[in-house]
Amino acid sequence: MTDQAILVTGAAGFIGFHVARQLLAEGRPVIGLDNLNLYYDPALKQARLELLQNDSGFSFVKADLADRETIAALFARHRFREVVHLAAQAGVRHSIEQPQAYVDSNLAGFLNVLEGCRNNGCRHLVYASSSSVYGANTKLPFAVKDRTDHPVSFYAATKKANELMAQSYSHLYRLPVTGLRFFTIYGPWGRPDMAMFLFVKAILAGQPIRLFNHGQMRRDFTYIDDVTRVVSKLIDRVPADDPAAANAPSRIYNVGNHHPEELMHVVGLLEQELGRTAIKELLPMQPGDVLETFADVEDLMRDTGFAPSTPIALGVRNFVTWYRDHYKV
Repeated sequence: MTDQAILVTGAAGFIGFHVARQLLAEGRPVIGLDNLNLYYDPALKQARLELLQNDSGFSFVKADLADRETIAALFARHRFREVVHLAAQAGVRHSIEQPQAYVDSNLAGFLNVLEGCRNNGCRHLVYASSSSVYGANTKLPFAVKDRTDHPVSFYAATKKANELMAQSYSHLYRLPVTGLRFFTIYGPWGRPDMAMFLFVKAILAGQPIRLFNHGQMRRDFTYIDDVTRVVSKLIDRVPADDPAAANAPSRIYNVGNHHPEELMHVVGLLEQELGRTAIKELLPMQPGDVLETFADVEDLMRDTGFAPSTPIALGVRNFVTWYRDHYKV
């Protein structure tokens, strides 16, 4: 593995796996890092990892981002020019029950990545933020310049903190950073704790699906292949100094389909693809949830010439096809 390998953290995770696979397909060597934790079925992470390990350009490091010495040694050894940081403790609801896990991974872990980048000549850090930073905002669509200081979950607070941490390192050390606010990413190899995966599993098992706020919610569902294209386009687009970011080489983009879907419409598409009717359990709003997400992607379109646009019907069909094939149902 050459020193020009790109580090992808969270490589056995949903987005990290797809990004690593895209970079490998472009002929770019990848070192993938993951701690393979037990937040969800490790067999799914292992299956993703095995696909990546079929490529000779891929090398895997099992490590925890919160392990300061291990991460420092990894960065010192490889001196990565580009880092795509996608590892995090995910999940809005889980952050209410287990906040310490989010401090370890999303705050301490992110700091270790920033330190690794600034001490070893990193040319560009691309990192995952989240649409959850918009919190209690009611103005739609959500624009990058909107205020994001009213998080409604601890997960969202850690992601907002990541943006501030990255901005400070960019300002202090001239580290080029690009943050990506992901909007409800879905698709093949998706996370088992996310709505679409939970819905398909329950419908096929004849079990009820839980619809919060009685199903009256809208989400800007964004297909995974669009996300990988965005990362691929941005990784070599090193930010210039930005007057809006205290003249630091720092950018933040929304990565969303800029088309909110009614949750009940998505359920209808799943029923159609599965050939079964869902048993619907209508429940009140959950703590930490928001009613609607909607991405303004004007900045992304201006700077890359691309914005996610995969229709929800196509994305749902692809996800169901993968799910049936992978789980043999």
